[in-house]
Amino acid sequence: MTFLGWIAAVILFLQLPIPLYWFVMHPQVDYWRSHRKAGYITGLLLSWLPVSVLLVVFRRDLFRATWPPVWEIAAGFTLIICELWIFRRVHKDLGTKRLIGQTELSGGGQIEHRGIYARIRHPRYIGSFLAILGACFLAGTRAIWVVAAVWLALTRIAIALEERELHNRFGVSYEEYCRRVPRFVPSFAKAAETADGEKFRIE
Repeated sequence: MTFLGWIAAVILFLQLPIPLYWFVMHPQVDYWRSHRKAGYITGLLLSWLPVSVLLVVFRRDLFRATWPPVWEIAAGFTLIICELWIFRRVHKDLGTKRLIGQTELSGGGQIEHRGIYARIRHPRYIGSFLAILGACFLAGTRAIWVVAAVWLALTRIAIALEERELHNRFGVSYEEYCRRVPRFVPSFAKAAETADGEKFRIE
């Protein structure tokens, strides 16, 4: 396993568990709101732990022992840099606590169009996808591309669960947000506004 393979492994460790974490949180969100600490612990144990084990057990299949072509290295790092930029924007708009689901577990928050969330509804997932694609180029095995495809399918389900929870929490306001802001492809039109002129994004 090369140095690039280790970089790919770290990226996969950080990104692959995300949909699994939300599979734990979203379907039982009402229960976890009364047991927040248990929710975080359970989510971490059922997402990051199994992913870590699988990365170790199947490391020879996932990461090649030779360096990839230069163009693959360039493509990989370009995608990873794009993810870092997106994550920085998301963190600026939402903050750390919201990224780990504090508002889901509190049942509060508000909808507000601003920053990157005025352009796209799920920038964090798009960023994760770009990072995983970058890791695929650096790792350079067929197995890693299969993992990426499975992750994409699981993430699509996680997004559906998340949108259902947001709809339940915000109702008509979230429906209006969905009509104004695209799910995956960024909009570069003027930021959407509510009827009274107030901009909003998901918090």
